[in-house]
Amino acid sequence: MDFISKNVSELAPSLTLSITSQAKALKKQGVDVLSFGAGEPDFNTPAHITEAAIKALQDGQTRYTESSGLIELREAISAKFEMDNGLKYSPSQISVNCGAKHSCYNAILAVCNPGDEVIIPAPYWTSYPEMVRLVGAVPVIVETKAEDGWKITPEQFEEAMSPLTKMIILNSPGNPTGSVYSKDELEKIAEIAVGEDIVILSDEIYEKLVYGDNKHISIASLGKEVSDLTITVNGFSKAYAMTGWRLGYTAAPKAIADAIDTIQSHTTSNPTTFAQYGAIAALNGDQQIVADMREEFNVRREFMLGRLQGIKNIRVVEPWGAFYFLVNIEPIGIKSVNFAEKLLSKQKVAAVPGIAFGEDYTIRFSYATSLDVINAGMDRFEEFCNQH
Repeated sequence: MDFISKNVSELAPSLTLSITSQAKALKKQGVDVLSFGAGEPDFNTPAHITEAAIKALQDGQTRYTESSGLIELREAISAKFEMDNGLKYSPSQISVNCGAKHSCYNAILAVCNPGDEVIIPAPYWTSYPEMVRLVGAVPVIVETKAEDGWKITPEQFEEAMSPLTKMIILNSPGNPTGSVYSKDELEKIAEIAVGEDIVILSDEIYEKLVYGDNKHISIASLGKEVSDLTITVNGFSKAYAMTGWRLGYTAAPKAIADAIDTIQSHTTSNPTTFAQYGAIAALNGDQQIVADMREEFNVRREFMLGRLQGIKNIRVVEPWGAFYFLVNIEPIGIKSVNFAEKLLSKQKVAAVPGIAFGEDYTIRFSYATSLDVINAGMDRFEEFCNQH
């Protein structure tokens, strides 16, 4: 008898987590693996954040909170939205979830019915289509172009729409491309969404990691009409080096926020209580730590860009956000899974196959690692490319 549900049996496992696990296993065996797979900062969580969580534990803060999280935390998030993004969300419109990944899934589950269509620009973060399928909705993949900065155009948005379109997912700054949408680009997308009553899931988890003259713009800040259609997702993992804390959050129109709260009340009950006190300390503490990490990432970005641009038979678009390079390997003529497996076995370099993001002739490198690792890894990657 087949006990596994159809929706779950059709899910593809996360290749990003798989590659990272393989690299860790080889390292445990003593193999000199240079890993560029994980999408997490290599910094430790700042001390004042961990100390706040430790104090909460010592003070006995180990019981349930409201399903959407501590009111003090939601008030801090509300203040952050107003100060950083020009957004006015009341605490009742905010739900703190078990990581931004959980936030995205809650948002999709709250809005989408079986058969609804969700537009997803590719390259996409690997979990978006699987989350859509898991709720019985249909992912509609729109292939963007490198010459457009890997960003969906208004024309592509309109062409992908149908009477069944319920949502579009935007990720800016983006994983895996590092693309950052400008205000003008977002305004055009917002105009279309408002005209057709399409919900926007705006995943802004890499908000603090934007480089050069680029600015992060929250699409919900572009007017009340688009705000009334937008679910803004953010979290603590990337900006504060808190990946393992599993704390993300949604901000949404009240009806959607209430639906997310109901979902969470029946699934996780609430996010981990003492971790929430660390999140309060993160938002209310000195933000220089965020700026310092961003500056270090930018140094790595510029160094890695120079190395990649010097390698024959590959192409790369300069990323302006997050901490990834999506490298086009099509001139080499090997598809991404085969390429990544050979790169790992022959050169002991771990990178994520682009098929995980909907682009099979690419691989993703994370530069959330030291300059020494980047330099050595690029040496090995260049040797591999020269051999092929």
